[in-house]
Amino acid sequence: MKIAFYGSSLLSSYWNGAATYYRGLLVELARRGYDITFYEPDAYDRQKHRDIDPPDWAKVVVYPATVAGLRNVVERAGNADIVVKASGVGVFDDELLDGAFGAARPDALRVYWDVDAAATLDEMARAPDHPLRKALDAIDIVFTYGGGPPVVAGYEAFGARRCIPIYNALDPATHAPAPPDPRFAGDLAFLGNRLPDREARVREFFFRAADMLPSQRFVIGGAGWDSAVLPANIRHLGHVYTRDHNAFNATPKAVLNIARDSMAALGYSPATRVFEAAGAAACLITDSWEGIELFLAPDKEVLVARDGAEVAQHLASLTPERAQEIGRAARARILAEHTYERRAAAVDSVLRPLVAQTKEAAA
Repeated sequence: MKIAFYGSSLLSSYWNGAATYYRGLLVELARRGYDITFYEPDAYDRQKHRDIDPPDWAKVVVYPATVAGLRNVVERAGNADIVVKASGVGVFDDELLDGAFGAARPDALRVYWDVDAAATLDEMARAPDHPLRKALDAIDIVFTYGGGPPVVAGYEAFGARRCIPIYNALDPATHAPAPPDPRFAGDLAFLGNRLPDREARVREFFFRAADMLPSQRFVIGGAGWDSAVLPANIRHLGHVYTRDHNAFNATPKAVLNIARDSMAALGYSPATRVFEAAGAAACLITDSWEGIELFLAPDKEVLVARDGAEVAQHLASLTPERAQEIGRAARARILAEHTYERRAAAVDSVLRPLVAQTKEAAA
């Protein structure tokens, strides 16, 4: 079956945290026989900061972020059995929604894949004329990056026929323990771009902990922090390419996960970083959100903090031996229950019967 997937970027994680999520899922779907073409715009300098070359398991079409470029790629939706429009492409999102689904064949399956469902639901609640809200009648299924029961209920309330969370996971071939790298040495490291709906939480959970532990070393990676005023014991690295994520996670004593505002509010939304860190057998400290125990056991496989003071408490009492114990336990749990192979199997089990039903209904 042919999939036309319209997303932000498969090739670059620059200002694009969904890249590793797309890669993990799509490579496994390709192994299950799907013929995938990924359409991504040449925008936000992502093509200048590629993490990977075009893979052999998907065709990648990079199109100009222009009206002509948009028109050219949406027309190609007519060649696919499954047309996927992801949220957060960043340019022409509304036009892609209308154009790709409008160009799809009558017997094609229409899928909306939301990588920030909590924010999307909030936008739809505030805007009765929201393009997605109007398009839900024509969409066969909504997959989401996470969100659990609250997101499913939210989408169903807006009229979605079906909504299924497909959580982040681990690709064991990509994320695994690595030798320490002096570039990432420290007591606590955080990796995340500077975003308006995360910055206040970064200042609370990371900056405040650094202020409380002036003798410990903190490391922050991600775009946008170069203009921020940082505590003296925080070292900024800039953008960290995905090829360095294993070393980034494996080198410091612990790494920190901080959810964005909307994801923290709804819960059930583990970020890609959670699984990358666990895959590298890192000791993970995460901000508190509902549903964490579905993925990692608090105090055994992950340390949970409600604020920056609790982050500091965890870090102050954490020995290297305890950190390694937590990291090993986290890796074992994720390998057993939360790999992209398992996520893709779940997606496949949904897509194949739906495609058959759609073709039968259109016949």
